[in-house]
Amino acid sequence: MRLILLGPPGAGKGTQAQRLVQKYGIVQLSTGEMLRAAVAAETPVGLQAKDIMASGALVPDEIVIGIISDRLDQPDMKKGFILDGFPRTVPQAAALDELLKKKHIKLDAVIELRVNESALLNRVETRVAEMQARGEEVRIDDTPEVLSKRLASYRSMTEPLIHYYSERRKLATVDGMMTIEQVTREINRILSAVGAVEPKAARSAAPARKARAGTSKSAKPAGKKAAKTAGKAAKSAGKAKKAASKRALKATRTAASAAKGAARGRAAGKAKKTAKNTVRKAAKKVTKKRAKR
Repeated sequence: MRLILLGPPGAGKGTQAQRLVQKYGIVQLSTGEMLRAAVAAETPVGLQAKDIMASGALVPDEIVIGIISDRLDQPDMKKGFILDGFPRTVPQAAALDELLKKKHIKLDAVIELRVNESALLNRVETRVAEMQARGEEVRIDDTPEVLSKRLASYRSMTEPLIHYYSERRKLATVDGMMTIEQVTREINRILSAVGAVEPKAARSAAPARKARAGTSKSAKPAGKKAAKTAGKAAKSAGKAKKAASKRALKATRTAASAAKGAARGRAAGKAKKTAKNTVRKAAKKVTKKRAKR
């Protein structure tokens, strides 16, 4: 994820940047911190910046770009970064685009936190009044007067970046007057929409897909084995059915044969009885004839 956060002082850029750092493990790049680190490390660019910073002058854009270039080459930049406080001007944005192009790094999005300046001033006035009521010391840079000057500087120097990045279709605007949670959700939605991060549904579905894939692999041999067992069972059932049919046919034939035998026996008995009756009648006739003589 490569992201730039834009917005006036008090818009909540620092809060949202820290949330993104914690959620995605990316690095928040602050030009001030990078300058101080480069000076402490005595890098070639840091040494150039050291004398300029010591004199109180502004560090030229080419030196700032050089420091950012060195920082982007560090191993912890693999997951991505958030640029906070840079670029501040259109020339700085153009120089940054050129640097990223040389390094083959794609800028995913520029998110503007748009706020109501009057509401910001009212917040500061309320906060200052509450601190004074509690007897707390108010920082000299945390007053409505200082904030008004910073807002004016933002409008004149940094606001043109809105048009610059809008023309390049990199800009997304979030209502910075929403609650912190609402702003965070909207930023995450934008990052998912531009493909900077994987959508939540997809992330939660990935382990499920992996589990299903593993189940399919393990289930495949089991399915073959079950099919083979079912085939054997069906074959055995067929044999048993055939044997049962043969036994039933044999029993039917035996019963038919027995029935025929029984019928023949009954017929023989009847014939025998008829013969006896015929003999008996004939004997009676002979007896009657002898008696007449």
